[in-house]
Parts: sequence; C-alpha cells; structure tokens
Amino acid sequence: TRLQSSYVPKNGFVPDSRTAVRVAEAILVPIYGEKQIASERPFSASLKGDVWTVTGHLPEGWTGGVAEVRISKRTCRVISVSHGK
Repeated sequence: TRLQSSYVPKNGFVPDSRTAVRVAEAILVPIYGEKQIASERPFSASLKGDVWTVTGHLPEGWTGGVAEVRISKRTCRVISVSHGK
C-alpha cells in the first residue's frame, strides 16, 4: 500500500492562541497534574515565526516557576516542555 500525503490545514494544525493553549494544557496535565496546571491558569500564547510559546501565570505576590510549552503552528509538533522552579 502507498501512503498518502498528510493533509495540513492552510493555517497549520495550531492556527490560533486559543488552540495553542488547549494543546499545551492537554500535554501538561498528564505530566504535572490537573491541580498544578489549574493553579497556573490563565495560560497565554504568543507566536514567533512558526512557534507558539504557551506559558502559565502565578497569582500576584506568589513566587515560583510556571509551565512553558513550545509548539509548531504548522505541524503541532511539541518542541519543548519545561517548568520553572
């Protein structure tokens, strides 16, 4: 059998910031747990070139690190996952 080329949407698999945040949370919850990720909401997403960077937030006055996920807009490939301390 011959493999067909995969369809890639015109605006990529992660076309907007809302989608980027949803993908990032789906990746982060199994790693860090629902409680930890819920405590870092709302997440924000910024696009530079083809890469979405999604980061969590801490409440005002709190110290510590937040989750960060970098995702390809075009392919939805996870480039990196990290969590500050």
